[in-house]
Formats: sequence, C-alpha cells, structure tokens
Amino acid sequence: MAEKIKLDSVDRQILHDLQDHGRMTNVDLAKNAGISAPPCLRRVRALEDAGIIKGYHADIDSDALGYSVQVFAFVGLTSQAETDLQDFETLVSTWPQVRECHMLMGETDFLLKIVAHDWDDFQKFLTSHLTPAKNVSHVKTALSIRSAKQLVGVPISQT
Repeated sequence: MAEKIKLDSVDRQILHDLQDHGRMTNVDLAKNAGISAPPCLRRVRALEDAGIIKGYHADIDSDALGYSVQVFAFVGLTSQAETDLQDFETLVSTWPQVRECHMLMGETDFLLKIVAHDWDDFQKFLTSHLTPAKNVSHVKTALSIRSAKQLVGVPISQT
C-alpha cells in the first residue's frame, strides 16, 4: 500500500500527466510541471518508491485482439474465512481471462471482470474453471453490452 505523503502541486501535475499520457518524455513532463528535467525525474522516482506510481502500461483495445465479450461475475463463497478468501484470490490471479477481482461487502463476496473471445469461450471458462472452483457456492453473471467510460487511476486535483 502506498504510504501517505504530502503532495504539492508539482507532484500532482506529474501524476496527472503520467496517468493521462504514460509515454510522455521526462522533458515534456518537467515542462508541464514548471521545473527542469533532473528534479522532475527525481520526483517521479520518489513517487514510484513511495508506491504512489505502481507501474506503467499500454491501453490495449480488447476487440483488436479478439476479446469481444466482457462479463462481470458476482461470486459467492461457501466460507468467508480469511484463508479461504485469500485462496480464492490466489486462484483467480492464475486465470488470465480475469482482468479484475474485487472483494465486496454485502451479498456477493467477489466481483470479477472477465474477458473472452466469444460467448462459447466464456461459457467454457465458467464451467471448467469458475463454478467448479473450491469454495464457490454460486455465480451470477452480467454481460457487458458496451462501455461508455473506462478511466484508469483516480481523479487528481491540482490543489
């Protein structure tokens, strides 16, 4: 978990720019933040070391790689003992089709975001991996028809 550190307006600008444009050069990043390149690079490294910047990635178009189906699965477990919850999370981490896993409070224990090539591919994953998994009591699914908004990260205020 990222430690709580005080961020000034320069740090917030750096975070904003990197979150929106991850391939921005250090020179352009520094220019936008109003500082020179060497201190900008030091700040970026400090933000990485503090765990605020957790990594960098490319935003891949799932359809372009043949993943045209996106399903949200609401998973209930038979046991909510901490070891059973951790075992389920460990198992889920081995399934590349599961792109997100969130433990929830309420009726459902976990929410999974799953991608598949087509409906048959998803059904195969559901029946061969998810529903027979140890400790899974029930699964309810919702097929995503379209996505109107997909933002990474968090809102970064400039104050």
